[in-house]
Amino acid sequence: MAKPNAPAYELSDAEKRDLTALLQQGKPLPEKYRFILFEDKREVELVWNGKTREVCTTVLPFQTLEHVDEPRKETRSQGELFDARGRQMQGWTNKLIWGDNKLILASLKAGALRRQIEDAGGLKLIYIDPPFDVGADFSMDIEIGGETF
Repeated sequence: MAKPNAPAYELSDAEKRDLTALLQQGKPLPEKYRFILFEDKREVELVWNGKTREVCTTVLPFQTLEHVDEPRKETRSQGELFDARGRQMQGWTNKLIWGDNKLILASLKAGALRRQIEDAGGLKLIYIDPPFDVGADFSMDIEIGGETF
């Protein structure tokens, strides 16, 4: 039976000698000892060579490229919400923001839109399109009720 608070893995004398020699030579320790020698209190994470711990806090200005806020033809008129051009007159509008995910999130958190976001009661939804298989054609046919779309 294991003793309370006993380490889950005991190093052999040979492993202790090898690790001591590596430390004295200033060489890195083998990866297999990472979680044996050091307690890991973090949750699951992605790890890759060159990954940094720095958090992106760069704030960039947003540039409006296009307004897509015309009322739908099939819905009843909401004249009090839109001006003569069909643009929303006041309040928050939905935004489609294109760019680097981390830079956009940092800019939403600390940029010029922060006050507007807070006044609107915060963000309700952020959809981040994952960059899987970049450059591929993502169009596909979907069959619903015998019809293909």
